[in-house]
Amino acid sequence: MSENDESKPKQHEGDEQVESEPTIRLDQFLKACGVPTGGQAKLLIQGGEVQLNGVVETRRKKKLVQGDEVIFDGEVFLVAKDEQDEEG
Repeated sequence: MSENDESKPKQHEGDEQVESEPTIRLDQFLKACGVPTGGQAKLLIQGGEVQLNGVVETRRKKKLVQGDEVIFDGEVFLVAKDEQDEEG
């Protein structure tokens, strides 16, 4: 029986090996930061009121990783390991 690599996550990005990192969606992160509802998070994001790492981000399902910086409503929030929810 030959070794089957299909069960392992595919890793790209040049010749470097990239490990799978836990992620959280931008809309979920905003809710964790105090936005009352997912609908309000969606409106903030699609309205261009949210920045990710200094750039306006309008994709609510954008996956964030540890160390990302989210700015909205005049406040800066850093994505920390405790706030992440693994998605595959």
